[in-house]
Amino acid sequence: MFEIVQTADGSHSVYSTHIKEQYHSSHGAIQESMHVFIHAGLHTKLNQQKDIHILEIGFGTGLNALLTLLESSTHNCEIFYTSFEKFPIPVAVYQQLNYGTLIQDLNAENIYPLIYSSPWNIEHRIDSHFILKKMKLDFHEIDFKNEFDIIYFDAFSPTSQPELWTAGIFQLMYDSLKPNGILVSYCAKGIVKRTLKSVGFKVEALAGPKGKREMIRAIKI
Repeated sequence: MFEIVQTADGSHSVYSTHIKEQYHSSHGAIQESMHVFIHAGLHTKLNQQKDIHILEIGFGTGLNALLTLLESSTHNCEIFYTSFEKFPIPVAVYQQLNYGTLIQDLNAENIYPLIYSSPWNIEHRIDSHFILKKMKLDFHEIDFKNEFDIIYFDAFSPTSQPELWTAGIFQLMYDSLKPNGILVSYCAKGIVKRTLKSVGFKVEALAGPKGKREMIRAIKI
């Protein structure tokens, strides 16, 4: 079951009654996604290249995909966006989320439905800057080699789903990235940093979004 909740910046999140955790920070869904995934992740690569391949671990509400698409138009770059989600939120829940009306971009309200309603397991061009492929698969089924510039690691927390924060999963992430590719995550627990380092990542602790002291950016070296 899924319940819609409002976060401190006015944007919605979704609470999973199965996992017993909500998809975003209570301090603000949009501000967290912008800080962690757009500013610390996407903008790092936008300074270097105009074609960017992104792997997202946890499609969730589709907020990260929406914000990334809007940035791709602003910066005139092309984004190839692959996202994994084994248990998608029902369309009826997506339709109630307020990102399209809340984000200060005239295109957001029209684009958001195109993202959450796009077909699963099929590559789909949303607009001239953004190609989306949503994969309805388990994270353990990832099998990419040197394909991605950025990974948005947006799984549920290690407390709720510790099996998603293991050396085995992070090895899959490391192998999926191109050399000098980056992984960004809201979680900065010591055990997560150590596990990332154990598979070869160089780990940076950055200032976190509102409500969190730190976040992680890990680089494939």
